[in-house]
Amino acid sequence: MQNIRAIVREGRIELLEEVEIPEGTEVLVTPLTDDPSFWLRAGESSLDAVWDNAEDDVYAELLER
Repeated sequence: MQNIRAIVREGRIELLEEVEIPEGTEVLVTPLTDDPSFWLRAGESSLDAVWDNAEDDVYAELLER
């Protein structure tokens, strides 16, 4: 997988660098935003999965002893 920077102009996506992509290649476009709360919300589910899991309950029990 490769990240390629691009910009939207007049409703079209223009690549900001020269790349060779075969005709008909399907691409995934992820619009970026300057809104800091977007990035906080985007990472929230990942953080929840890491910090809120049953495996860590064992350590919590050990700390209570």
